[in-house]
Amino acid sequence: MASDSKKHDRKSSKGLSPEEILNGFQTLRQEQRNLSSKLTEFEADSNEHKMVIATLQNVNEDRRCFRLVGGVLTERKVKDVLPALISNLEKLKELIEKLKEQITKKGVEINEYREKYNISFRGLDAPSSNSKQEEQVSASESSRGNVLVS
Repeated sequence: MASDSKKHDRKSSKGLSPEEILNGFQTLRQEQRNLSSKLTEFEADSNEHKMVIATLQNVNEDRRCFRLVGGVLTERKVKDVLPALISNLEKLKELIEKLKEQITKKGVEINEYREKYNISFRGLDAPSSNSKQEEQVSASESSRGNVLVS
């Protein structure tokens, strides 16, 4: 029971346990990865739109073309499809710029979180000659609120 009160006092004095700090950090990193994967997906869509637009600009406007809309293949004329593709490309460009800004903001947020909770990475932050000694120091520091991420 005495050990429970010590844990409670330590947790309430620091606010978060090392595990909660680590989970918060990993959540932020996962959010940034998700944004990056969405960015990659939208950049691929943008490249596809550019290729199709370049191809259709050299074709007769009354020629038939097929477009996939919501999983349904529709037959249209080039003069109907080309303006929609150009509009979609512009919207994709705007979305890509917004995602890049969000990724940058998330990176700043991650760095602030690292500094706030003194999170360090093994092998990246401190060149080690005595890794055993540093691990012992890191373990003792983690009880004071520092977190070491491997």
